[in-house]
Amino acid sequence: MKTPNKDIKFPLENYERLCFLKNVIKNPNIIVGDFTYYDDFENVENFEKNVKYHFDFIGDKLIIGKFCMIASDVKFIMNGANHLSKSISSFPFAIFGGNWKNAMDGKTYPNKGNTEIGNDVWIGFNTTIMPGIKIGDGAIIASNSTVTKNVEPYSIVGGNPAKEIKKRFNKEQIEKLLKIAWWNWEIEKITENLQNLTGENIDDLKI
Repeated sequence: MKTPNKDIKFPLENYERLCFLKNVIKNPNIIVGDFTYYDDFENVENFEKNVKYHFDFIGDKLIIGKFCMIASDVKFIMNGANHLSKSISSFPFAIFGGNWKNAMDGKTYPNKGNTEIGNDVWIGFNTTIMPGIKIGDGAIIASNSTVTKNVEPYSIVGGNPAKEIKKRFNKEQIEKLLKIAWWNWEIEKITENLQNLTGENIDDLKI
């Protein structure tokens, strides 16, 4: 069996609602790793539409690792959505100009930095991820979740706001998996380990 080509747009024959995401992204501030796929009920071009309030002048990035699985209607809220929250009013007076144009002099809107998704992360249908969130390697985000806090590696989280449901492995196993970082192996080594990567015994991995 031939190894899938990471550089093709649609890896499934006769099915164009699933793509290797990095091959459809046009925005240079969205960075995606190899073999990460996006599945959309309508059109894979919807992905960038679901990266909300992502304005060039802010410069924040959405960074997604390798081998991630992103379902339809997943939304990323970026820093352009932020308003003042400690001020008396959160209304963005300055953007309307005129006599209000100087309302933000000496002030800045909150910026929580880049949104970073690790490797081998599964993000379920209709999830919303807030600005600046960091999701660790191997995490699973349940459908319909709203992620407002960072997610630890190999955690399963869900809800609104998303809370940890459980860890996928124990502490020692997680440390070992993070050290192994299989997603950085050569593709031939990954292919050799397919039965073990889809198994449950970490010690079976041919390191």
